[in-house]
Formats: sequence, structure tokens, C-alpha cells
Amino acid sequence: MKTLFCISLATFGLSSFVLTDYKEPVDYASSIFRKVEQTSFKEGEQLDYTIHYGLIDAGFARLELKKEDTKINGREVFHSVGTGKSLGAFDWFFKVRDKYETYIDAEGIFPHVFRRDVDEGGYTINQEYRFYQHKNMIDNGKEKVSDAPSYVQDMLSSFYYARTLDFSNAKKGDVFTIYSYVDEKVFPIKIKYKGIKNVEIRAGKFKCYLFNPVVQTGRVFKHEEDCNFYITCDKNKIPLLIETKLMVGSIKMELTGYKGLMERLTKLD
Repeated sequence: MKTLFCISLATFGLSSFVLTDYKEPVDYASSIFRKVEQTSFKEGEQLDYTIHYGLIDAGFARLELKKEDTKINGREVFHSVGTGKSLGAFDWFFKVRDKYETYIDAEGIFPHVFRRDVDEGGYTINQEYRFYQHKNMIDNGKEKVSDAPSYVQDMLSSFYYARTLDFSNAKKGDVFTIYSYVDEKVFPIKIKYKGIKNVEIRAGKFKCYLFNPVVQTGRVFKHEEDCNFYITCDKNKIPLLIETKLMVGSIKMELTGYKGLMERLTKLD
């Protein structure tokens, strides 16, 4: 399931997440935040992915932007929920039930609150981060507050912020960096633009931007080219396919269902 983090460029426990104890900082209302113009996603969007290990369907992941009347600190937000689970034989010997949630500022496309509940083969992680973007600080939920860069993202919000970036004038070799708070550390997510390529999946053939993550070799991947992201060349800018070579075997994460897109997904003839 490490490919799910690759997407966030990331994804995704099945607990509910309710903001019942969130207290608005008294100085939040007077703060001035950035405005990000975006035409790539809207409430009601749902993206479904099938994870293949070789020829076997090993997992399923879903990303949703929930339709809710929710505000945080008086500001409109998107509520994104990402879930993942193992399938078939994989569910017998390595059961995965993951859930990620984030509340993203609708104007500035930065997170306010993030929740992660994962269970992977009995290994569990439960995290809740609260982002005080007006002070460049993060509360990790364990009585520790850390400094952070301006508009730092979380694992899930990074996915949406990346879709607001303009790739139309990108040149091969250009690197895009998004700072994200992951496992209580600020981590620079870097993706390198490699050009445009036509990609065929079960749903059809599409024109895509190709990216490689800039990774530390010798860990999950040997080389940058061991993980390829194919992002649709349209306003939606959604990951169509992720191909990952691991130390042993390979994984593909393929878009197999979608609805509520900002723009119709156009197939090539």
C-alpha cells in the first residue's frame, strides 16, 4: 500500500471524524490568507482506484470530496476522505483498512485538520494534526506544537494542492515541490516533470503529464524512474495511473471509476 503515499501525492480504519472540540483561535479572524484560483475539483468528486500486484487485483482505494455544510474558524472548507482496503487473497494474509481525512481551506487550499487511522496487517497508526496556518504552527495531538512552513500541507491535502499547479508551460526536468507534514516531520514532496505521454488503461486511452517522484534511492525505490505518475492533461489533473517498481515485484494503481469531476474526462480515439 506504499503506492498510496506515492499519490500524494498519498492515500488512506474506518472510524468517524467529527470536529466537536475544535476551538477557534481568537486571532484567526483577523488573519489574511492566500487565495488559490483552481478549476480542477469540486465537492462531490469521487475517484476510485484498483491496486494491482502483477496481474492480481490486490487493493481498492477511493478519494471523495464530501458535500457538507462545514466551516472551520469561520472559513469554508472541503472535506476530503480517502479510504483503502485489501482485496481477495491479500485480505486473508495481510488485511488493510486505511482511512485518511482532511479539512482543506476552500480559498487557500491548505489543511486545517488532518486525521489518519490505518490498520495494515495488524500494524496501526492513529494521528490527528491541527494546523494553525496563521502562526505557521502544527499541533500533533500529543501535546507538542511545532513550527512549519507557510501553508504546509498534509498527506492528503497535498494531492489536491498539486492539482492547482500549472503544468502547461512545464519543461522536462522541472521539479515541483510541496512541503507536507508527515509522521510529525515536515517533508518536501518533489515531483519531476518528464513530458507528455498517451496512456491506455481499462477505461480507455488518455493524454497525460508524466512525473517521477524525486526519491531517496536505496529505500523503497532504487531509481526515480521506478515510480511513474500519469496525470490527465485537462482541467481535472487527476492521477490516471501510478506504476511502481519495488525491491520485489511491482504495483500499479489504476483509475477504474469516477464521478463529479469538474470537467468531462476526454478519451483519445
